[in-house]
Amino acid sequence: MSNYAVGDLQGCLKPLQRLLKQVNFDANVDQLWLVGDLVNRGPDSLDTLRFLYSMKDSLRITLGNHDLHTIALARKATTRGRHPTLEALLNAHDCDELTQWLLQQPLVRKSDDGRYLMSHAGIPHIWSSHQALSLSKEVESTLQSVKVDDFFHNMYGDSPLCWRDDLCGNERLRTITNYLTRMRACDAHGELELSFKGSPADIPAPYRPWFEWQPLNQRQETLIFGHWAALECNTGRNDIIALDSGCVWGRHMTMLNMDTQQLYRCECKP
Repeated sequence: MSNYAVGDLQGCLKPLQRLLKQVNFDANVDQLWLVGDLVNRGPDSLDTLRFLYSMKDSLRITLGNHDLHTIALARKATTRGRHPTLEALLNAHDCDELTQWLLQQPLVRKSDDGRYLMSHAGIPHIWSSHQALSLSKEVESTLQSVKVDDFFHNMYGDSPLCWRDDLCGNERLRTITNYLTRMRACDAHGELELSFKGSPADIPAPYRPWFEWQPLNQRQETLIFGHWAALECNTGRNDIIALDSGCVWGRHMTMLNMDTQQLYRCECKP
């Protein structure tokens, strides 16, 4: 059995299939970890979800901001930003089945052997790994409850920008979600800069890439994340691995062999 992790798909099915063929992926024995943003912007969001659903028992998924937004659109909990590439999925006869499956996925996932911790945008230095898993479960339980649509109605927004343990209700859930699915830059206290989307060199002071605040080997786990294509998979460290290499923008899709840490890349069309 081999374990692989792959960066943001965003509806780019063919590059994923080429990578799986390249590593001789066997869905009967191997595991594929997906860092989130499975859909949106790319050409094949519906077929991507159907393909993944067909092999769901071999997948380990964390949800990204685009996944959550797609579920909100499907549930008619928002009318914001309905990207044309989502139309086929949102109008499909199995849309409800596919999005209900996504609702069962967490925001943070730890490997069985304890070596890896995966989330879409990363884990802020102000949270321990245990705390990140616990906070993820708060959102997960809400997504699987009768309060799910209330969550999506209140998910959008940037405030509060900094975590406090005494946050409650929708503010608490929104802040957890923003850290785990939207974070790129923050300050020493963990205050988020959510408007920034460029390369690390252009981050305004006093903010820095979230992973630069974390001391080396602070955690027992190696972190895996996506979300930030402008990084081009470069964090400058071995204990935090970025996998979004901008496939949907015509660059690459990147896959990690979690057992050997070998990287595989596939060129993508814009």
